[in-house]
Amino acid sequence: MAELDTSGGGKHKGGKVRSKKASTRVDLTAMVDLAFLLITFFMFTTTLNKPKAMNLAMPDNSVIKNQLPVAESRTMTILLGAHNKVEWYMGLPGKSAPTVDGYGPNGLRKALIDNGNQVASTHAAPDNFMIVLIKPSDKSTYENLVATLDEMSITAVKSYAIVKILPIEVEALKSQGNY
Repeated sequence: MAELDTSGGGKHKGGKVRSKKASTRVDLTAMVDLAFLLITFFMFTTTLNKPKAMNLAMPDNSVIKNQLPVAESRTMTILLGAHNKVEWYMGLPGKSAPTVDGYGPNGLRKALIDNGNQVASTHAAPDNFMIVLIKPSDKSTYENLVATLDEMSITAVKSYAIVKILPIEVEALKSQGNY
């Protein structure tokens, strides 16, 4: 508690009476306790940032039902490799050499926009949209997959899927040094 020390300082000199000077000493122990109580109160009552999650529905691999035929000229395959590198190709694997790109506006995003425009101009409606197959390798990171899904959202790709990478595609990554 607070304490007021009023001792000392009151000797008389001559005939004059001087007023006593009160020396004050305030005990701040209670204030420190109150400060720590307030800090802990605000720490317990504050809300932390909620983690942002992305909804991702994965199909059941055990049941494969009716598969619709898709023109290979409409499909773009994206291979996620090591060292933050991404390779992509149009059509079936092995027919054309994959293009090595990075992430961002001048890499994967530009390729998605360009290939999407090309598919839209060469195919008739309602099949004039591109289908993207995302294939992460064992050496890719979760951050790369999220960046790729962000690019799908930014470029408004209508149809995309995350599928298992094929051995021929792993070899393509190894040949480019991205595995």
